[in-house]
Amino acid sequence: MAEFFEFQDVKERVILVGVQTYQSDDTLESLDELEELAATAGAATVAKVVQNREAVHPGTYIGKGKIEEIRELLTALDANGVICDDELSPAQMNNLEQELECKVLDRTMVILDIFAGRARTREGKIQVELAQLRYRASRLVGLRASLSRLGGGIGTRGPGEKKLEMDRRLIRERISQLKEELEQVKRHRELIRGRRDRQQTKVAAIVGYTNAGKSTLLNRLTDADVLSEDKLFATLDPTTRALELPGGQQILLTDTVGFIRKLPHHLIEAFKSTLEEARYADILIHVVDASNPQMEQQMQVVYDTLRQLEVENKKIITLFNKQDLVESQEQLRDFKADYVLKTSVKMGSGLEELKELLEEILLDGQILIERIFSYGEAGKIALIRQQGQLLEEEYRAEGIYVKAYVPRALYGGLG
Repeated sequence: MAEFFEFQDVKERVILVGVQTYQSDDTLESLDELEELAATAGAATVAKVVQNREAVHPGTYIGKGKIEEIRELLTALDANGVICDDELSPAQMNNLEQELECKVLDRTMVILDIFAGRARTREGKIQVELAQLRYRASRLVGLRASLSRLGGGIGTRGPGEKKLEMDRRLIRERISQLKEELEQVKRHRELIRGRRDRQQTKVAAIVGYTNAGKSTLLNRLTDADVLSEDKLFATLDPTTRALELPGGQQILLTDTVGFIRKLPHHLIEAFKSTLEEARYADILIHVVDASNPQMEQQMQVVYDTLRQLEVENKKIITLFNKQDLVESQEQLRDFKADYVLKTSVKMGSGLEELKELLEEILLDGQILIERIFSYGEAGKIALIRQQGQLLEEEYRAEGIYVKAYVPRALYGGLG
């Protein structure tokens, strides 16, 4: 159990299983999303089974009657695996595998499998492996030969050690090594942030539910050439690009990994350094798929995840995206946002309004100056160009006339 199966090797035919408790009323929608996740990982869903219970079964996730029903479905539909919509305990996974005599996966394993296939940068690969190992740390019984394949060069067995003890030691050592590598990456990020702070460069982080159109937005605004597909988690590694606004000011846009309901805490913890881009941004651009029936629930998942990451006190622009797919033109609201725009990023609609709004927000914290600098102070004008918005510049006999918006922090140093 607890192997990370590579869906791409064999076309899996899977049955999705969820438990509807009295506390949850979105089980069917969650299973629809799980079907998308399974498809992204390369598996075809042949059936969905929901059991109504007060709580999940502590030993087998579902009751005996449903186990028997699924066993019959596996044979009738020629399915070779089951995916449960919640994270299973080691005991639940072991017991279900024994009862059903087939491969049993949970939602976390599928998400981690997708992330492992999507990671491209060194940082992304470190973070995925760290999340996988943390997931496995509590599921070592029966790990079998998958450990070395999945651990990325964990090592070989020491003489005289039992396999379980060796696995624990290897995982512990590898986690420690990965954390140190991730710490180095984090320090590099902090250096870059420090440079931005010194240059007074403003940053807007693009956040949102997975497949809402975040990467498409970055591509349309900056020609970033980030992979943009109609799939969950099409992009995993963050990308930062500069955007020049209509008045000449620059702002940095950072694309972040998409959020999803029941996002495994192993992933949130492992990807903290990446997700912290939102924490240190000046503005959040929240991209929402307005054509999705689960739009409001998805928005809540995004805000809940941001709260977990302690992202607060930010200016928020919510883009109700994919308007080209929206049939009813009802009023769209986001009470947590400071500004709301309707967009169809794919069609280019609403992008100019977004640029103007970003410029308006940047100018809100700036001071209008109108003065003459001596020719020896040309360096100050270069700073104004870099950090503010130069409206007029005229070379005169007595010096250089400048009319510009400048940040408050720069204003005091202009003399």
